Amino acid sequence: MSILSESLAVRVSNSDVRTENTSDVTAPEDNKSYVRGPMIPPLAYITIPQLLRDAVSRFGPREAAVFQEQNIRMSYYDLDRAVDELASGLLALGLKKQDRVGIWSPNRVEWLLTQFATARVGLILVNINPAYRLGELEYALNTVGCKALIAAKLFKTSDYAGMIRTLAPELETCAPGRLHATKLPSLRSVIVMDDQPGPGMYSFEDLKKLGGPAQQLRIPEIDKTLGPDDAINIQFTSGTTGMPKGATLSHYNIVNNARYVTDRIALSETDRLAIPVPLYHCFGMVMGVLGAVSKGATMVFPGEGFDAIQTLDALTRERCTALYGVPTMFVAMLEKLEDNPRDLSTMRTGIMAGASCPVEVMQRVNSEMNMQEVTICYGMTETSPVSFQSFVDDPTDKRCETVGRVHPHLEVKIINKEGQIVPVGSEGELCTRGYSVMKGYWEDTEKTSESIVDGWMHTGDLAVFDQEGFCTIVGRVKDMIIRGGENIYPREVEEYLIRHPKVSDVQVFGIPDKKFGEEVCAWAIAKPGMTLSEDELRDALTGQIAHFKIPRHIRIVEELPMTITGKPQKFLMRDKMIELLT
Repeated sequence: MSILSESLAVRVSNSDVRTENTSDVTAPEDNKSYVRGPMIPPLAYITIPQLLRDAVSRFGPREAAVFQEQNIRMSYYDLDRAVDELASGLLALGLKKQDRVGIWSPNRVEWLLTQFATARVGLILVNINPAYRLGELEYALNTVGCKALIAAKLFKTSDYAGMIRTLAPELETCAPGRLHATKLPSLRSVIVMDDQPGPGMYSFEDLKKLGGPAQQLRIPEIDKTLGPDDAINIQFTSGTTGMPKGATLSHYNIVNNARYVTDRIALSETDRLAIPVPLYHCFGMVMGVLGAVSKGATMVFPGEGFDAIQTLDALTRERCTALYGVPTMFVAMLEKLEDNPRDLSTMRTGIMAGASCPVEVMQRVNSEMNMQEVTICYGMTETSPVSFQSFVDDPTDKRCETVGRVHPHLEVKIINKEGQIVPVGSEGELCTRGYSVMKGYWEDTEKTSESIVDGWMHTGDLAVFDQEGFCTIVGRVKDMIIRGGENIYPREVEEYLIRHPKVSDVQVFGIPDKKFGEEVCAWAIAKPGMTLSEDELRDALTGQIAHFKIPRHIRIVEELPMTITGKPQKFLMRDKMIELLT
């Protein structure tokens, strides 16, 4: 590393650099829905290895990570040593800078080490959804040409090792690291997080021991060739409108977004951040891991997957001060708290994001979980991910009812179908431009050019600005229901339905209708121990909203189809409803 970049790595995270505050954020001008984020704190032109190196130099003996289910604790010194050991092993596999390495696993210490070890030697980490099955795994590995795959052996109902062997039966007769599979032509090495990986595979412990002095000596030389603009991570979008696309992110994208996210919750080296959200998603690996490392905070992983009781236990046992989660996670924890209250006096802040956040849920989290400074975030994988976020001292109504204000160094506009900026208070599509916009979809120039126009990422989300620059997400461009010429935003109807005392969660969507073009539908979940009827919900809406917004079709269901990150899959609800009604 050069002297210039070394000093920058330290300077951007030192406490004497003035951090952003509410007065720095600009409001829309000339009544136009266009805002620019503040220019402070400055952007850091550094890599992930530089970010970690700075944390180790400043916070070395402090606790870096706690994996409660695996009973593992690591200081920043421990983390640094383990990362270099694993990076040496990756080099011993014959991997070279910009080769792709897939990881298919729930939240485990191996995930954390792989995230930093791949970045250490310039390999591109490919996040594979733990819920993927055979077809999806084959598609992901081949789309980006993964040369190595690091996977858990099992998780819940997923037999990862079994699925890999189904796709690559050649593993039974090849030596580890020498795979040549018909269905997975790029893949050479498979590493399994188990002491008995079976034929053709390395164990994770084997991989850690593969490297020797020769590989250790290569690491500093490779480090000199790394650039902040290098691709370092590929994350597949949820694929709700077709095959998943590989959003390609750089060091520069995710290091800076992680810093700004944790600036807004005032995270510091004294904080202990609970991360029950999945590491395969930006929420876990960027906002969680990189965000915590940027501040020297302790990362607490309650379990391999989310469990409400397990997470609450971790909050009390580890005396956590911050917590990340999607709204459905917070709903589950609030319900468990009713059965078994806990001491959450150390809690202060956190983030609720990933899906629409009902006002009632936010208010209960503030009071019942002692998280008075919890913030709301909004963004997407393609923008690294966060573009908008609350401040901890924003008024309560703003922190409950909006997604906050624009992040530093970003421009955001709201446009109509003709591409013109709409007036403040009008709905339109949200577009983002700045450091956080991805490099593109992996080797897919057509999809990239459809989404990024003149540097602007078209989010597909409908939004509204107020005069102060607070942003409200009102729905998806494609989710908007047009019934008899009337525009209906599902979020508005959902906000009314979630207030019903018997409703735990609800989603509103449209289905085709011969007379009106589209008709409004709702799926709702009753609170535990309560009986809920369709008529009760209709009666609750009567007189509260316009008659055409009241769902014609309502189903009371046990669960809602969700992605692993807690985003409702309305297309599945829509398909199922059409099937039931025909």
